[in-house]
Amino acid sequence: MTNLRRLVQDPGVFAAIICLLIGSTGLSQDKQPPTIAKPAAPVPDAERLIYKTVGDVELPLYVVKPNDWQAGDSRPAVVFYFGGGWRGGNPSQFEAQAKYFASRGMVAVCVEYRVESRHQVKVADCVADAKSAFRWVRGHASELGVDPDRIVASGGSAGGHLAAAVGVLEGFDDPQDDLSISCRPSAMVLFNPGLDLTREGYNVSPDDERYQSRLKQLDGKVLELSPLEHVRPGLPPCLIFHGKQDTTVPFSQATDFCAAMTKAGNQCEVVGYEDYKHGFFNSFRDDKWPYYDTVRRMDEFLAGMGYLEGSPTIEVPDESPMP
Repeated sequence: MTNLRRLVQDPGVFAAIICLLIGSTGLSQDKQPPTIAKPAAPVPDAERLIYKTVGDVELPLYVVKPNDWQAGDSRPAVVFYFGGGWRGGNPSQFEAQAKYFASRGMVAVCVEYRVESRHQVKVADCVADAKSAFRWVRGHASELGVDPDRIVASGGSAGGHLAAAVGVLEGFDDPQDDLSISCRPSAMVLFNPGLDLTREGYNVSPDDERYQSRLKQLDGKVLELSPLEHVRPGLPPCLIFHGKQDTTVPFSQATDFCAAMTKAGNQCEVVGYEDYKHGFFNSFRDDKWPYYDTVRRMDEFLAGMGYLEGSPTIEVPDESPMP
């Protein structure tokens, strides 16, 4: 205490203490409230466009264009739908794929659609949004620099179901849409998609809790919403990627759908991944080999349709477990 009194009695020390006190008080008075960061855009560097408004909910899509894109272009396009069990998910799931195919000359689109967790909707509403988005892209093809006759539908899991629904299912249209614009894609590329929404399709018991929850989402429209039930001649060419160890959407859904497509005279191919489960293809997984391989195969599929030129530019790691 004596030493403290001596320090305070020292004129120089006393002045320094006063300055510190004044400075700290000034800092607290002038301190600004913390800045709240804006949520990151689902697809950075993409153009955000509203394709539909439902009540007070605006539904955007994110457009990624090639670096050499010009107004008046007529490029092939691909429309991606994210997965998440029709309950959640985010357009960012296909950011990497969108940017890759934009680098190859396509216009890539990642769609936001309503989901149960955020909008309390049913699967039929998700399908309606998926169709609305596809119609919007085709209806605005000239502005987007897109060839309206070369638009591919793609997606994973629930988003794979939506991409297939756009190409296969009749009905489930939003009455606000211009129904004179077709939502039929020119091709479908599906990643572990839900194609048979019946209990048998999921290979579960009648009292399976997860499937009972899904039935509520389907709202009594199990067969109506199952693409497998609506296969017929004249459907778009289809490529399916599916993990053979998938316990969320059994691999048999892909093979059954493809068999039905082939029987109806449609082009369809399944690429099965031996030791992989659900969501194996995502770019953000630790094991990125499936991402590289599925993108390469998708590139080759689209090149075979004349949508891309040259060989794939993505480099697949050498440690390939598949031929």
